Amino acid sequence: MNTSMRVQPSPHTRRRGISVLLTLSAVAAALGVPGMAAAQEPSGPTASVPPIRWGACPKAEPPYPDPSPRAQCGTVEVPLDWSKPKGPKTGIFVARYRATDPTRRIGVLMSNPGGPGAAGSDDALYADDPISGYSAAMLQRFDMIGFDPRGIGRSGAADCDETILDSIPARPRNEAEFERLRTLNGRLAASCLKRTGPLVAHMDGESVARDMDAIRTAIGERQISFIGHSYGTFLGERYARLFPGKLRALALDSAMDPHRPNAERYLTDGSVTIDNTLERLAAWCRKDAACALKGKDLTAVTDTLFARADAGTLRDPGPDGPTPTKIDADELSDFLTFALGKGNPESTAQQLAALYTGKGEVRWFPTVTDPVFRIVLCRDYDFRIRDYAQYRAILKRAAKAAPHTRYNAQALDTVLGCQGWTMPPKPRPARAKGELPPVLVANATHDLATPLPGAQRMASSFPKASLFTMDVVGHWLYRRGGTEKAMRVIDAYLTSPKSTLQTREH
Repeated sequence: MNTSMRVQPSPHTRRRGISVLLTLSAVAAALGVPGMAAAQEPSGPTASVPPIRWGACPKAEPPYPDPSPRAQCGTVEVPLDWSKPKGPKTGIFVARYRATDPTRRIGVLMSNPGGPGAAGSDDALYADDPISGYSAAMLQRFDMIGFDPRGIGRSGAADCDETILDSIPARPRNEAEFERLRTLNGRLAASCLKRTGPLVAHMDGESVARDMDAIRTAIGERQISFIGHSYGTFLGERYARLFPGKLRALALDSAMDPHRPNAERYLTDGSVTIDNTLERLAAWCRKDAACALKGKDLTAVTDTLFARADAGTLRDPGPDGPTPTKIDADELSDFLTFALGKGNPESTAQQLAALYTGKGEVRWFPTVTDPVFRIVLCRDYDFRIRDYAQYRAILKRAAKAAPHTRYNAQALDTVLGCQGWTMPPKPRPARAKGELPPVLVANATHDLATPLPGAQRMASSFPKASLFTMDVVGHWLYRRGGTEKAMRVIDAYLTSPKSTLQTREH
């Protein structure tokens, strides 16, 4: 349920189209609340968390429908800096969709749609949407809890000087450009701090995981079940590390690598996945008459396209033949990353044929830049590269590992966005004592955003875990349609985690 914000945003909130949609819904009367409680920190002091006061949810921003009448909303106040629990506070916007069958209610299911940068309250606001919501059976058994992570949506949306983004070199080609990239990234970070304040320095995954436990306390629950998608899996892992005894179940869909890979491993994992996905497309093309390049080896075709791009002779195709517009190798890698990631073999082959013959149309994907990626990921991961020489060496090794596609453009965007970022990576927190439930990790075999090796490491990081995979191209399995089997598997696990998962399957 990766979502775009559909409620009317606060005056300073601006959604940036960085993730997929779920649906929203809400409105309700205020309820009675339980007594005061304290959210426990595994190491360090505790922070008092008042009980949440539920009320009506904001109306939707046209043209979207209003939230479900069953949805309720409220705010949980948490420390801005969890190392200073008595210091300044910040508000976390929370939404709840109450279980439709209270007599069969299991508990609460908290979720996060990833991004980072997606407003997670939508998961509860639109929990009963017939297309992108939960199944009726799940709605009977759980109160659905969604929240906007700190600095996102209605939880104090971070603001930066985005005009700086246009000046940052997308693919530095020499030492001067690499240094300019680092300088401008640092300037962007400074603008975020100036416009947003100290909250920007505390939007890391550990802080959000502590916020999640404050929400648990505020809603009066002893334990939570959690489902995280994409970056939300990182938050789930952090919560498990900090509060193992507070988890009833943990489902991680399209999992990130929890072991803080460096820039090279992160880029290589993504690049090899792109290359394998091209090999998969080539195998389909050899068998299916629908392939526009049937009879040709698609890997040889892309090798030829890169040779032309390197020689400066690759042109953007047109209806009557090649146009004067040159296509360089970086643009070709960008195209391959996003076209292959769509999982539409006919369309991708057709566009590759257009590039190869010079006649036809290619849909170029605009680069989506959002400072929130940098604010969050550059604190959670250490992607720092020493200098331009090391950067070129990393690119060369990635291209050797992925000879037909060279690199994963999305992974490279993330790595480059952290160069020169002035808020350094945060150390991984120590694992707290406590017993975890069996964990379920789910991933596509060809996921260009969260590659399978990272999901395998995620599963291996838990004492008891199962890895469920589907042999598909795509990201985010928990959805109706082609990957609905994963939705059924995850729902069965969340309903009965100990009976569903008995052994490690990866």
